[in-house]
Amino acid sequence: MYNFDQLESRKGTMSLKYDCNAKRGMPEDVDSFWVADMDFPAPKEVQEALIDRCHHGIFGYTEPDDEYYQALDGWFFRKHQLHIEPETVVMTPGVVYAINMAVRAYTEPGDGVMIQKPVYYPFFQTIKVTGRKVVNSPLVYEQGHYVMDVEDFERKIVEEKVKLFILCSPHNPVGRVWTKEELEKVADICYQHNVIIVSDEIHCDFVFEGKKHIPLINIKEEYKDITITCTAPSKTFNLAGLNHSNNIIPNKELRKKFQQEINQCGGSNYSLMGIIATKAAYTYGDQWLQEVQDYLAFNVKFIKEYLGEHLPKVKVVEPEGTYLLWLDFTAYGLTGEELDKKIIYEAKLWLDGGTMFGAEGAGFQRINIATSTSKIKGALDAIIRVFA
Repeated sequence: MYNFDQLESRKGTMSLKYDCNAKRGMPEDVDSFWVADMDFPAPKEVQEALIDRCHHGIFGYTEPDDEYYQALDGWFFRKHQLHIEPETVVMTPGVVYAINMAVRAYTEPGDGVMIQKPVYYPFFQTIKVTGRKVVNSPLVYEQGHYVMDVEDFERKIVEEKVKLFILCSPHNPVGRVWTKEELEKVADICYQHNVIIVSDEIHCDFVFEGKKHIPLINIKEEYKDITITCTAPSKTFNLAGLNHSNNIIPNKELRKKFQQEINQCGGSNYSLMGIIATKAAYTYGDQWLQEVQDYLAFNVKFIKEYLGEHLPKVKVVEPEGTYLLWLDFTAYGLTGEELDKKIIYEAKLWLDGGTMFGAEGAGFQRINIATSTSKIKGALDAIIRVFA
């Protein structure tokens, strides 16, 4: 049994989350609930594997072995009924890096790239810095629930001559776990119009009871010819600092173009410690993840009940996946800037303001709940003090 109530201090560990307030333009006295890493230590088996490798003392160029691919395939088959063939895997230092490579590999400057705001902001940042055109088909917020606008999606793909679609599944920040029917609708449109899909499935291991993550390439065989599936152990096991991700590309031609782009950018070497940690996590991490999921489910229940009792005007958008809650403050009628200021300077909290994910996020805040319940209670008390 793991104890997630007791947290080790992360101050002074070169933590982006806790040591970089001033560098990021934040007051030093705000409490951090923003960036998507957990306050929980990685599984002990992962720690031990890293320590054992350190004892070897040599950290040269590295290639994964057969056991690595067996662990990868075993995990995804146990959790998602997805078999992964070794030859389909291309490794990168992270999923954001992989998305950047995909945009460069499969589109040209000026081409349209589709996203669905409010969405993880590196998506549209990558499109802009590579000189491509952001095409947005916003999610629709109806009665506390987000859905895709399929008609708008197809119309803009045709009108804007979209070449690539970046899918967020499960969705960050709104917490949707897309159903098979929803995924089929947009994937069929992409297949019909020769649009390549980059499916960011980094949060695939965090789904709540009654929901199931469905890998896009598991739905129809033809989707394998148009899809790059981006995965990483970083969210699941709190390993973001080890810079390692696995991208599944069944189509040989797409895989070749992707690898060529990586080679041109000089990113063909792999993280030794990332490989070691990933193999250990996917081999031994089942029980640890189950306990984390149970703890997160408890935190969600606590937040909904506590806000419901003390600050009912703030609505929790029902989370289906991820450990990032999307909080609806729109009842207060504040602009995004006004809401951010109250959260930062009055509540003394560092959340992610909703407009960071697009204008559609105005009036919302994203909070990372992968921390102790007592720490979350402190944050909620601060919000209640300011808004009640």
